[in-house]
Amino acid sequence: MEALDLLLNRTSSPLLKAPAPSAEQLETLMRAAARAPDHGSLQPYRFLRIEGKGLEALGELFVEASRAEQGELDEAQLKKLRSMPGRAPLILAAIAVTQEHPKVPVSEQVITAGCAAHAVVQAASALGLGAMWRSGALAFNPLVAKGLGLRTHEQLIGFIYLGNVIKEKPTPDADPHALISDWPSHD
Repeated sequence: MEALDLLLNRTSSPLLKAPAPSAEQLETLMRAAARAPDHGSLQPYRFLRIEGKGLEALGELFVEASRAEQGELDEAQLKKLRSMPGRAPLILAAIAVTQEHPKVPVSEQVITAGCAAHAVVQAASALGLGAMWRSGALAFNPLVAKGLGLRTHEQLIGFIYLGNVIKEKPTPDADPHALISDWPSHD
């Protein structure tokens, strides 16, 4: 796939099926992540691979975190929470790993982690895989972070669901002229 075609036409895939990406494909995804813009070459990110029984464990972690916040949950809520990780055969938890640095603020390190996650999503599409970067309240829940083993200088920036496409999410074309303005303004 041509790079510009990929950038202009990639879509998210909310529902994915097996097989999960192969070891070779995962290596390619990590190589793409390593090419993210990275001021200071800090590599302020890492990924957790979640598949198989790990997907079930993630669903239970979602239940535990939701119960701690909301109290008792009904059967429909429990079923939804447990099934969320099952929307793909493999999930990568994208994690920003920040550190104090005299020239690279933490905010820039988190942006770099986001760029690495974006590179994974783009590379997955280039490999013919489906991908969906998901966040939501559970991605920013401290109990989920603790359950995933994140340290104090780390933050979860989202879950990247990977597999083969069942359904693509329609993506409306943005008006490119609405995305840019002149400075100083010519009003």
